[in-house]
Amino acid sequence: MKKAPFLKSYTIFYLLFLYFPIILLPIFAFNDSKVVAFPLQGLTTAWFGEMAADQNLRNAAKNSLFIALSVATLSTILGVFAARASVRYRFPGKAPIMGLIMLPLVLPEMIIAMALLVVLLSLGVQLSLFTVIIGQVLITTPFAVAILTSAFQSLDRSLEEAAMDLGETPLSTFRLIVLPLVMPGIMASFLICFTISFDEFIISNFLGAGQPILSVYIFGQFRFPAKVPSMLALGTVLVLFSIILLGVAEYFRRRGIAKAGGKESGGFL
Repeated sequence: MKKAPFLKSYTIFYLLFLYFPIILLPIFAFNDSKVVAFPLQGLTTAWFGEMAADQNLRNAAKNSLFIALSVATLSTILGVFAARASVRYRFPGKAPIMGLIMLPLVLPEMIIAMALLVVLLSLGVQLSLFTVIIGQVLITTPFAVAILTSAFQSLDRSLEEAAMDLGETPLSTFRLIVLPLVMPGIMASFLICFTISFDEFIISNFLGAGQPILSVYIFGQFRFPAKVPSMLALGTVLVLFSIILLGVAEYFRRRGIAKAGGKESGGFL
């Protein structure tokens, strides 16, 4: 009980430290001045209109949306296979293989990007949106595996055994029983991978070859002071968009645990 006031103060300080810079985004996004500084000059929504009218920004957003959808789909499919194999089967070298799959979580992304760039150029592969997708799948797949492993572990195996006893094949059991039960986990994996890909910068900058990609475009626009307010407005929209996606992903994750009859073991939010 004596530690409660300290823990409460620490929690408040920690949350302010993490989120205070993000709180400043909407404040300056509505500021009626091109100078990002206090005191505020008034309230305006002009920067959001300027953001929406930027054709280059819209093109970059379309490319980022295409990349994020592709990356989320591929990562989730690979994650389903890897997580299912990890939870359900035993095979030689299982632990080292799963360790290699999860390795990008601890490797510096800069190192991954440089290595991919060298390999792709050595193979004569033309840098494009496709190479960005390849690179991002490498770093998002471990997140998908982690989420889906939890979903498969929460699954009640007796349901599979009952289906097999009733004459279903392993494939039909997976399609009719397992897949619907882990679908919330699949949705959570897809949304998390989509969010990571949509905001990703380093891989996009190294492998994009000058293609208009939203994160790279935002970085470039900060060189021009007149563009900063509209970029802050865009940042506000992206923060809200990411929070919504993460909230939906957490909803599906919790729903999957409840549906599979497993225990709650923490979450994203």
